[in-house]
Amino acid sequence: MSEATFFLLKVRAVPNAKKTQVVGFLGEALKIKVQAVPEGGRANRELTEFLAGALGLPRGNVSVQTGETARDKLIRVEGLTCEDALKRLGVA
Repeated sequence: MSEATFFLLKVRAVPNAKKTQVVGFLGEALKIKVQAVPEGGRANRELTEFLAGALGLPRGNVSVQTGETARDKLIRVEGLTCEDALKRLGVA
């Protein structure tokens, strides 16, 4: 039986943007602009759905590990290595 592949991605989320997109790195964190407002978990949902789609993973494979109400978050990504994920996001 093989172990599940996962990693934690440091993200700086910028809510209420014109467009949801990966901006690049800000220090060690990946800066991602999110179109949704940070109310009722909408920005977190959009962030995880955006990442799942961009990475070609099911929505359930991407979740907020820490930072539910903060801009700085740790996102758990299952099913890929960090290197593969960064390549798919175009920031490797």
